[in-house]
Amino acid sequence: MRRALFLLSFLILSHQSWSQQLPQYSQWYLHQFAINPAHAGIKQCIDVHTLYRNQWLGFEGSPQSGFLSLSIPLQARRRRVFGARHGTGFKFETDQFGPLSMSRLNLAYAAHFNFTQDNRLSLGVYGGVVQTGYDPSDLTTHDPDPSVLQQSNNLSPDASFGAWWNSTNYYGGLIFRNLFRSPWEDVGTDSRHRFHVSLNGGYRWAIREEWTLLPGINLRIPPRSPASLDLNLHADYNNVFGFGVGFRVGDAINATAVYKIKEQFAIAYTFDYSITRIQSVANNTHEISLRFTTCKPERTGTASCPLFE
Repeated sequence: MRRALFLLSFLILSHQSWSQQLPQYSQWYLHQFAINPAHAGIKQCIDVHTLYRNQWLGFEGSPQSGFLSLSIPLQARRRRVFGARHGTGFKFETDQFGPLSMSRLNLAYAAHFNFTQDNRLSLGVYGGVVQTGYDPSDLTTHDPDPSVLQQSNNLSPDASFGAWWNSTNYYGGLIFRNLFRSPWEDVGTDSRHRFHVSLNGGYRWAIREEWTLLPGINLRIPPRSPASLDLNLHADYNNVFGFGVGFRVGDAINATAVYKIKEQFAIAYTFDYSITRIQSVANNTHEISLRFTTCKPERTGTASCPLFE
């Protein structure tokens, strides 16, 4: 019975998941470089992030996503008004849902322009390859279609463009992904990597010397499916620990906890509770991440929130 529910749910959900094609992360605001190449080298230190997301735990063939990213500044000197700095990095990302899988390897370059001492514009690009796979070995059908390939792997170019603007207390980002719209003809003549647009923004509100609030919004506009909107509110205490809540409209609510270990390391965990009908046949979603940085910010909540270091 559980396998029958999986097959039925897969047929319904795979269209929406594959039309979006890109993994979604509840911790998006903690890992900006993972979604926006304009963040490459934005900090004057080495920044390493890794994340694993297990969606709908216990659901056979459920989506599993993750990434490893490295951001490096090419110029370590302090910023100047009207001066430009440069950064680079890479990101490796995987996403699997049932028989469908996708792996991306991207190199990044970004330029950062300071228009004033507190206002910065960053522009960046990702360039690399994406491998898309289909392996139906875990699926069983009563009447197999011989025209459907039993297994397929496709390698194609991948590129994204991102822009980022921030001041001392607010930020905004714009990302264009799948710029090449590369086809995947093994699956169908109309199958290709679809163009995606994302917009996000946030504000930093110092309510006390040790406490800072970070409300944020993230809008994803995929092709052929409804837009996805995340609303988040994160509280940071002294840049040591934080907690937050989030709402993905029409999909899930979540809670996040962050703890910083010895200045350079941080760990974060997010619990997602689905508010859709999938909750009746699957458990909840878990997301865990680790971060290493060579930055050594001062321990003051008003001056060293992670997004504005």
